[in-house]
Amino acid sequence: MAYDLHNREISAAGGGENEPDVGFSGESSSDASCDGDAMKLRAILLGVLLLTSTLPLGAGERMTLKVSPSVSFAPANLIVRAHIESDAQNRAVEIVAESPEFYRSSEIQLDGENAPRTNTFEFRSLPPGTYEVKATLLGPGGSARASVRQQVNVIASGAGQ
Repeated sequence: MAYDLHNREISAAGGGENEPDVGFSGESSSDASCDGDAMKLRAILLGVLLLTSTLPLGAGERMTLKVSPSVSFAPANLIVRAHIESDAQNRAVEIVAESPEFYRSSEIQLDGENAPRTNTFEFRSLPPGTYEVKATLLGPGGSARASVRQQVNVIASGAGQ
């Protein structure tokens, strides 16, 4: 009989059916499959962690706002996207682009829970300035249900100087 490093008896033929199959590390192949299961579990947990970390912050808010570009040269064209959670109380959304020297606004009516989730607005030819773009979700009677803001910079192009 032969013995491994852990003083376990092994046969010269590589082990019988009832004997554990021992590899170079001294671990049996059943131990190695447990390590494979542990690696699979770790990979699954890592995948779940990555998926949950990519969810938007503030999930569950009534409205979010995305303005692009956030910095541009005058005259600037801004694209404003308001993502609105579906709700029967939603009546309108108002978007305002305001700087100390300029003001522009747009409002559209919403059909409650049947309204599209994303509403897109375009403000064309904005002059230079620092703008506050504000979206206000309006409910019955014109009451504000939610409001979000984003700052945008429109830089003078220098072409007219």
